[in-house]
Amino acid sequence: MQRPESELLCYSHNSYQVRNYSFVRIAQPRDSRSGILHVPPRFAVRTREPEQALAQLNSGTGLRRAEIAGAGIGGLTAAAALAQRGWQVTVHERAPDLRTFGAGIYIWSNGLRVLKAIGAYDEATAGAHIGPLFETRDHENRVMEEIPINRPGSARLITILRETLTRSLINVCREHGVEIRTSSEVVGATPEGELLLAGGERRAADLVVGADGINSAVRDSLGLLLYRKDLGYGAVRLLVDRSDTDLPAEDKDKYIEHFSGSRRILYTPASERDLYIALCCAADDEAALRVPADRKLWRTSFPHLARLTERFGDAGRWDAFEVVKLKSWSSGSAAVLGDGAHAMPPYLGQGGGCALMNALGLAVAVSEIDDIPSALRAWEARERPLTEHTQEQSERQGDMNLWPDSLRSEVLTITGQSHELAMLRLRTAMHVPTGAAEAI
Repeated sequence: MQRPESELLCYSHNSYQVRNYSFVRIAQPRDSRSGILHVPPRFAVRTREPEQALAQLNSGTGLRRAEIAGAGIGGLTAAAALAQRGWQVTVHERAPDLRTFGAGIYIWSNGLRVLKAIGAYDEATAGAHIGPLFETRDHENRVMEEIPINRPGSARLITILRETLTRSLINVCREHGVEIRTSSEVVGATPEGELLLAGGERRAADLVVGADGINSAVRDSLGLLLYRKDLGYGAVRLLVDRSDTDLPAEDKDKYIEHFSGSRRILYTPASERDLYIALCCAADDEAALRVPADRKLWRTSFPHLARLTERFGDAGRWDAFEVVKLKSWSSGSAAVLGDGAHAMPPYLGQGGGCALMNALGLAVAVSEIDDIPSALRAWEARERPLTEHTQEQSERQGDMNLWPDSLRSEVLTITGQSHELAMLRLRTAMHVPTGAAEAI
């Protein structure tokens, strides 16, 4: 809240004096008789911390400042949404450039609504693949479960390259004046609103956001971790060119998850020419998690995909599946989102979707409520229940990884006919996020 005018004293056009916590930038001429400066509310500094106030004043804008760790999906979405609401935003990325690992990503209706809300939708979805069905198949290539998508009354689902999504978010950020600093490593944050850099610099802000991944330095420096659970399972992700010979013509545009023993192959067209493949296996299945992928091994497990497995390239990356939960998503004026706050296995394709939703929801909350700690508590109360529902449903989908094929086939064939179970899994996809509209 702005201090009473009697506390805002100025003596010259470029100097200011502190009294009772407030710093004020000279934004308009002072009253020459009284020496009192009448300051518009947008130039009032909402802090008792001199370093924070000086940072805001020295920015030359009088706008509230946000410092964000991580130029991934969550960090860039938060940056764009905050900048669109009048914040001055700097994003810090540890890597020397903004290139991302070339794999695909699922974006359901909820994520598409966020992209629409921040103005990234058209670029992000250009050239996307829009499949007619999502199927789950057993070791004999029989359909166990079928989810209709992209039709009236159903959820929308598109798949794109991760780099396409990232590029669209970067362009929206730049359009709205976000500063993105590469080779800028964040090592921590403080509840008072400082982002700590590896070189010793302390970046003061009204809001600090840790979107710095599953190994989040911001989260760990704030002591927010409740638990981090390795699920003993993961995937080698790779990208190959699409081919008309991989699958029968009636299947080539579908999204299909194939099971065989404890292994899965996720078949995902990501554009007209790109095919995203996830080779999923237990973390102790050393032969299956090897990179480059062992074509013979995967062909033996999935003989009906022989033409596809023969085309596996030498590139790829193993990622372990984990679940992360925090005591709280924030501490003071510092918040954490994305995998650092709510990592989940990818079985529902909602890791990116939750990062998109929670980033936009964060921007809305801190723009509605002036007191940042209060805003962050309100944000968590509003967004966390759905995120934790998504985590729980995702984790349940992995329970069947080590089941015998016959048991899994029998159970999924039965549960796949349940509308109620399908709606539980699609609850997040059908959600209208905070700050977004239902229409896509």
